Amino acid sequence: MYYPYFRGKQFELIAIRESAHVLAQSKFCPIIEPVKETLSGLHKTLAEVCEAHGKAIVIVNPLHGDHSEDGKEITDLLAENYLEKRGVSAGILLRENMTSADALACYQKHLAHQPMFIHAGFTEARALAELLGDNLLSTRHAFVEAHCGKLYRRHYDGCFRILIRDGFRKRKNADHPPLEDFSDLHITYPDEGMNGFGDFLTVGDDFSEGGGPAYAVAIHLTFIEPKKDDAMCIYHFVSTTRDTPTDPAGKFGQALEKFVSKYKSGTSNLYDTSAVQELQELHRKGHFPGLGVVKKLSMKHHIETIAAYLS
Repeated sequence: MYYPYFRGKQFELIAIRESAHVLAQSKFCPIIEPVKETLSGLHKTLAEVCEAHGKAIVIVNPLHGDHSEDGKEITDLLAENYLEKRGVSAGILLRENMTSADALACYQKHLAHQPMFIHAGFTEARALAELLGDNLLSTRHAFVEAHCGKLYRRHYDGCFRILIRDGFRKRKNADHPPLEDFSDLHITYPDEGMNGFGDFLTVGDDFSEGGGPAYAVAIHLTFIEPKKDDAMCIYHFVSTTRDTPTDPAGKFGQALEKFVSKYKSGTSNLYDTSAVQELQELHRKGHFPGLGVVKKLSMKHHIETIAAYLS
């Protein structure tokens, strides 16, 4: 039903591991694009997913990161360790520079791993559908909405299909408004003719190897807004200090104070997730865990919010 899209950085993978049981119990299936040369973190994450009896899709031809030129090591990892683990599937990223013949060859190479096509800039939708022929209706497809309009998606009518929408608006932390809309796809995906939905969590689709200096620190937390027919909105709790790259701990404390104040007001509509509890504990202790942990908690909260709403 829900297919969150992760880039395989350290804290993204940790978020999946720490959410493995929630993901499995809710029948959610993370899509992982490995971006780091070493695959030990990915291997550990997939092992946790399998132990929880969950599912995951691993992109074997990433667009970003250290494997963008050659995904052989990812293919080898799946073949050597997850051939008998039915929960782990291969994801084939259909990009702008691929031909339908390239896509079909990658699909056939990974047939043993129940591949899913992830459409993200591909321009030969009709040609690929024709090449798949009698096998078309047994294939699975995920469409990144920004790249795939309704006419494009019609070529795969009758297939298993999910729609991935980027609800997170990328901007400098200092420029985030306190509150904005995120997505209604968790409600409307059947109206789009889809079997499921996905997003890029509270990170967004834009990829960067590392963050710059933190002139402002933000805590991004999603919630369900009953006044908007249960659409999902997002809070951006941003530090008051925004004009210097120093003192990230102090800025986190400022952002955390804003979160705690809103949460304790009883008007936030934030679910009482494990991430919310941990943020309150960090506030109580006056502890700054590092910006990577803050991002991880934001992603975990997002997963648990969707799980709680759909349960």
